[in-house]
Amino acid sequence: MKLIHTISELRAELARYERPAFVPTMGNLHEGHIALVKQAKPLGDVMVSSIFVNRLQFLPHEDFGTYPRTLEADCEKLQAVGCDIVFAPSESELYPEPQGYKVQPPTELADILEGHFRPGFFVGVCTVVLKLFNLVQPRYAVFGAKDYQQQMVIRRMVAQLGLPIEIVTGPTLRAEDGLALSSRNGYLSPSERAEAVQLSRTLKSMIAMLHAGEHNIAAIEQHAMHTLSHRGWKPDYMTVRRRHDLQPPQADDPTHGDRLVVLGAAKLGTTRLIDNLEV
Repeated sequence: MKLIHTISELRAELARYERPAFVPTMGNLHEGHIALVKQAKPLGDVMVSSIFVNRLQFLPHEDFGTYPRTLEADCEKLQAVGCDIVFAPSESELYPEPQGYKVQPPTELADILEGHFRPGFFVGVCTVVLKLFNLVQPRYAVFGAKDYQQQMVIRRMVAQLGLPIEIVTGPTLRAEDGLALSSRNGYLSPSERAEAVQLSRTLKSMIAMLHAGEHNIAAIEQHAMHTLSHRGWKPDYMTVRRRHDLQPPQADDPTHGDRLVVLGAAKLGTTRLIDNLEV
């Protein structure tokens, strides 16, 4: 496995390949990331993963400065599963000057849910992902389903810009108790870690209400918000949406009650967690 820090070296190394498979990450890797690499490796003729903590997708009060940088441990994990190239550029390498050109995703998809509570987040995501796509020129790129809205935004960016890339979604990996694996789980205290599973359990209860015939979506959402708030969480949203556009379902939708997804984001202590389950 080669660890590469510069764009010129990356391009020189990739010049002999035709079908790179790519998994972009911010590092601090867990088994969820590694599962994506395993899924991506057989798709291409070279397996590339990037490690870069992208300042553009952090709000001023968020954890950019304290986000764990664990490059040596990350490389050991990637090498163990057959990753061929790790691209780990410095900030000055990827952004040699202030990034004035940015990708603005459509507001109806990018300014709701995560985009509403983290303004500009998807501008930062799309900008760095497009830049990495331009550098790696992958044939396949794999993203995790835990970031449901993110992979949808990226998938539509690729389609609308006509990029020759197939976006593949990897399933959410979970701990035995059901907690979705996340780099930010490491911020949780032992007691918070025991409580954290309640996010996925509350999403499951929302699905149970739908399956039981509850048609009042607002009531389902309010019950979920109250459930977490009562346990000491600070939920941003617990919501039922259509899978294809993440808009609220309408009673006359031809797929109402069938093609839905429940999504949640909530802060436990100082740690913000997200999760989703398709209905």
